[in-house]
Parts: sequence; C-alpha cells; structure tokens
Amino acid sequence: RLSLNIMKSLKNWDNKTWLSSKNYIESFNKFLIQNTKLNSRSEILDIGCGRGKITGNLATKIKLINKPIGLDVENNKDKSKKIIFKKIDAITYLSKTKKTFDLILIKQTIHLLKKNQILRLLSLCKNRLNSNGKIIILSLDPSKNEIPTFSLMKKKLEESLKRDKKIFKLITKTYPKIIIKNFIFKVVITKNEYLKMIKKRYISTLLSFNDKQIKVGLNEINLKYKNELNFKDRLICLILKR
Repeated sequence: RLSLNIMKSLKNWDNKTWLSSKNYIESFNKFLIQNTKLNSRSEILDIGCGRGKITGNLATKIKLINKPIGLDVENNKDKSKKIIFKKIDAITYLSKTKKTFDLILIKQTIHLLKKNQILRLLSLCKNRLNSNGKIIILSLDPSKNEIPTFSLMKKKLEESLKRDKKIFKLITKTYPKIIIKNFIFKVVITKNEYLKMIKKRYISTLLSFNDKQIKVGLNEINLKYKNELNFKDRLICLILKR
C-alpha cells in the first residue's frame, strides 16, 4: 500500500501554488498531449491525483467522453468535478479492477513508495494498459533541481533526490525500453507566497519538520532570497509503453 501517513499529510502540494496555476496546468497538459495519442475516447487513470485539477482540465481539453479516474488516499473538499474520484491506494485499486487505460499518470507520487511497491505498482499498471497505452511517471529531476530551499530543507531534499536516482535506476533497469523526457516550467512567485507554501509544508521533504525548524527555515528564506523568486521547476519524465 501507499505510505498512508505521508500521503494523508501531503495535502498542500497542489493547493494555491504554481502547481495549481492555470499556466502550469495548461503547460503540463500540452506536454501530456504531445507525448501520448489521447482522443475523446481515451481512458485515463491519475494515481495520486490530489484535487484532480490537471486531469480535469485535460478532460475538457480533449473533450473526453468518459471522465478520468483519480486515485488518492486523501479526499480533498475542493477536488475537480470533472474526474471520478476514488479514495483508495493504487495497488489495491489496480489489483481489483478489470478496467484498462490509455494513459496512467503517476505524477510526483512514486517517491513515496518502497522499491517492492514500485515494481508491484508498475507491473499492475502495465497489465491495465490498452494496446497503445502509456504509463507516464514524473518526479523532480534529481540532477537539476532549482527549488528554493533553506539549509535543513536542502539537506533533506538532497537525501530524497539521491533515493529518487536509485528509484529511476531500478525502473530503467526493469524496463530498459523506457523513454526519458523532461518537463520544465518557469516559476515566478513572490517571496511572501513562497513563505506561505513553506509554512503549509507544500513538499513531502518538509513533512517531518517541527514548527521550530519551519520557523528557522522561514527566516532563512526571507534573508536569502529577493522579493520575487524566479526558477525552473524541472521534472524528469519516464514513459513506459505496454
């Protein structure tokens, strides 16, 4: 199963951040369409969907006949009405369903799983793909990370990204025909907005920090950065076909 305690705590990753902005969602869905063969009859599964804003927007964009299915262990109040939401972890759902998909999206979720869970999940996903279907896995690029950090956050994030490298190595070794691409989004955000995001622990790296550590981090960010932050949100993208 997904790491439930972590997943339940991670409520703010797509809430009032650049990840929920119209520009980000439009840019990301353009990337998805370019790398798939989606049409109005496509069946889509979003694993770790959060509020489902991305796949909800995608459904409108390609005029989907059937709503995408979104899986998450956290049931957010303001989730998109354009998806069919299921409060369940992906391994349990995929073990039971007979439904097949043209796109299975795993965005910034895979790092929350253990290695054996990742292999189990991808095996289940592959078995649930239609003939031209694709699994698209996205995670922070461990080699070119530009996310603004304070010292303790940087240390923890670097540890996490080292583990991510091992995860990607495991996946590419298991599936040598996998295609690797990059999604890059230019972020412009005020420092005050970013401080609010830190306070809400918008990224899984911050979840283990206590209030005092967050307070120290906020002060450090305040001193370290200018009033406007400009950086690239870089994701590595693994595309796996049936």
